[in-house]
Amino acid sequence: MNIEDMKIKLQQSLNEKRYLHSIGVMDECEKLALHYEADVNKARIAGLLHDCAKNISQSEENTLLNKYEIKLDDIQKQSHALVHGILGMYVAREKYNINDEEILDAIYWHTTGRAGMTLLEKIVFIADYIEPARTFDDTEEIRKNAYEDIDRAIVLSADSTIRYLLERKKLVHPLTLDTRNDAILTLYKKASKS
Repeated sequence: MNIEDMKIKLQQSLNEKRYLHSIGVMDECEKLALHYEADVNKARIAGLLHDCAKNISQSEENTLLNKYEIKLDDIQKQSHALVHGILGMYVAREKYNINDEEILDAIYWHTTGRAGMTLLEKIVFIADYIEPARTFDDTEEIRKNAYEDIDRAIVLSADSTIRYLLERKKLVHPLTLDTRNDAILTLYKKASKS
C-alpha cells in the first residue's frame, strides 16, 4: 500500500482534527528525518499512522486487546491515550500492511517513549509534540530544540507532559520517566565528550 492509499484509508477511520494532526506529524517527521539523516520514507509512514488507533471505540479497543492478548498495566488501563499507541502498532500491521518493525515500534512508543529509543522513535515522539497545530505552553521552545538536539527536546517534552499530568492529578506512566531520564543521561554523555 502506498502512502496516498494509506492517507485515504486513514481519513476514513479518524475524525477530521485527528487526521489533520496525523498529516502534520507526517510532515514534521519528514523534516526531522531530513535534518537528522534518518530514513524519510519510514518517518513519513510512522508519522502518518502513529494515531491510526486513536478514534476507535471502547468496545473495539477491548476486542483488539483480547485478539492480540495484550495485557495492560494498571496505569494503561486508566488511559485510552496510552493504549492507542500500543494498539496502533497492530492496526498498522493489519490494516495498512506495515511489516517494518522499526516503523511499528515508532508507532508503539510514540506516546510514552522509552529508554533507548531509536532515532525514528525519537523523531515520531517529538514530531507528535511539535507539529504545527500543537499549542502547548512549551511547544515553541521544544520546536526550536528539536532541530538543535533531539534529546534535549525529548527532555523538555517529557517535562511538559509530566507537569501537565501532575497539575491535573493524573497518573504518570513510569515509561515517561524512563524516557526523560534516558534522554538526560544521553545529554550528559554528549557533554562529557565535548
